[in-house]
Amino acid sequence: MDETLLKKIEQKIQDSISNKDEIKQLLQQLSNIDNSKSFALGIVVGRIYNTFYYQSKRILDREPTKQEFEEFLEFVKNKKSMLDALW
Repeated sequence: MDETLLKKIEQKIQDSISNKDEIKQLLQQLSNIDNSKSFALGIVVGRIYNTFYYQSKRILDREPTKQEFEEFLEFVKNKKSMLDALW
């Protein structure tokens, strides 16, 4: 994966950790939909995926390739324990 893109994704993870109160507030507001840890993880991964996709278009001036998407999935999988610590 492109190094600049990887740094942007890392930054989004750090932002999510720094702003975990915002995520908790969002989860409280949506608790009537689902109140599970997997739902919370889905919200965080969605934020990270949005960064991956948007920054791919901005930095690389194209949509991410299948290979880049696979690398993104592996990256998120490796960060799961860090993401679980948000709540």
